Amino acid sequence: MFVTPAFAQAAGGAGGAFASFIPLILIFAIMYFLLIRPQQKKVKEHQKMVEALRRGDQVVTAGGLIGKVSKVKEDGEVEVEVAEGVRVRVVKHTISQVLNKTEPANS
Repeated sequence: MFVTPAFAQAAGGAGGAFASFIPLILIFAIMYFLLIRPQQKKVKEHQKMVEALRRGDQVVTAGGLIGKVSKVKEDGEVEVEVAEGVRVRVVKHTISQVLNKTEPANS
């Protein structure tokens, strides 16, 4: 008639321990597909955009400056002409958008 604590604990078994982790696994899977994976995809697209920068591209920086790329440097910098004769050095990864892309020169 009376259930001892030891007998009540044994009723759950090993299946109960795994079943308690299922919600945690589902939460991680949902977070991966809704948050982590799209963010990684966005970062890859931004890296491709930054690597494809060429002289003559019209770009928008993270600070809101709109200008034309006048020189692409090797050390992660780009020289952007924001007005006639006014050039600003900008870190490549702060370029947020490419407005007009120049076509590559035909050889």
